[in-house]
Amino acid sequence: MQYWTVWYPKAASTGLLVGRGLIDPTDKLLLHSAPPVVTVEVTDESGKRLAYGKDLEKSADSPMCLLVRDGDSITRQDLWPTEDHNGMVVLLPGGEAALLQSWWNAEDKKSWRWSVEFYNEIE
Repeated sequence: MQYWTVWYPKAASTGLLVGRGLIDPTDKLLLHSAPPVVTVEVTDESGKRLAYGKDLEKSADSPMCLLVRDGDSITRQDLWPTEDHNGMVVLLPGGEAALLQSWWNAEDKKSWRWSVEFYNEIE
């Protein structure tokens, strides 16, 4: 399992936690309602840093961004999801993680509809 931790570094005096999710290892994560700038850290369950992206700036006006891990670095791509993104993990503000089941948006991008699936397990 991996922790994906997302911060809004420009808020308050030392930044504001957007969300921290514990998910199966992945190289791609969708983030819903991302702030204009994010800092992302991926760690293993013991706290060892696996990847990091600092001050990743918004590049488009969209409801989602795709965080991509390449080795020990993270990049950000703001986007409108397509069918290709179905099945990917979405991190919501607060840290809850879900699987994107479907996405639709109007051509003018003034409305959208999406569904996600949540799954939790207690050991």
